[in-house]
Amino acid sequence: MIEVSHLAKKFKLTKEAKKQFKNHNNDTRQIGEYFNAITDVSFSCNNGQVLGLLGPNGAGKTTTLRILATSIVADSGSITINNQNILDDINVAKRQIGFLSNKTGLYARLTAKENIEYFAKLHGMNRADIQQYGEVLYKQLNIENYLHRRIETLSSGMYQKVSIARAVIHQPQVLVFDEPTTGLDIMATHTILDFIEQQKDLQRPVIFSTHHLDEITAVADEVAIINQGRTCFEGTLNTLQQTTEKESIREAFMHVINKTQSCL
Repeated sequence: MIEVSHLAKKFKLTKEAKKQFKNHNNDTRQIGEYFNAITDVSFSCNNGQVLGLLGPNGAGKTTTLRILATSIVADSGSITINNQNILDDINVAKRQIGFLSNKTGLYARLTAKENIEYFAKLHGMNRADIQQYGEVLYKQLNIENYLHRRIETLSSGMYQKVSIARAVIHQPQVLVFDEPTTGLDIMATHTILDFIEQQKDLQRPVIFSTHHLDEITAVADEVAIINQGRTCFEGTLNTLQQTTEKESIREAFMHVINKTQSCL
């Protein structure tokens, strides 16, 4: 289980950013020279559960996910996995979280297999474990016939599948996927959503960020909605519809976003 509690992060604004805020003053998160990207983000995801993370552009999702990926450090708050605060030790966080974004990098001139094995070794895996788990993973993602092709020759869909393999080869306890289907065709999207669904059987928590609500309804057990740097809703899709009194998920989502000020 992963619990994210009261995360906050602010950034010092550049001169250009300050000018932009003067022209768009509807966001109240600027305080002096700083911008409060997130001020109070909390949610949890149980073992064997998929949590859909939703919010408009600029809501604070990316900052939250970058903290989970250990690429930036939170100003305050905690992230616990099985009651251990992983923010106390970045190396522990890297071992326990598998992170994938639509910008996850691979080495273009290496083959798919060489990339996956390289990152596995960085996580301290031995050759036998890499081979054993790799065979299972390659079959799940349907990339067996592409393992010996250079990354620079792969389609965008196959590139993303190899990126997933790179992110989870070390068998992390928690998976964090940031818009993993962006720009992919129907078949590649289906494979990735099916892979996320399979993680439930492995009792892994999966945090899944997307702008496609149909993907949320397909795989998510619960959703958390972030806007203006705060969590404004967390619960099941049924609860979301009931509390907003909206029949569709899209209408329920928009209702929460439009009522953001009432939950600040």
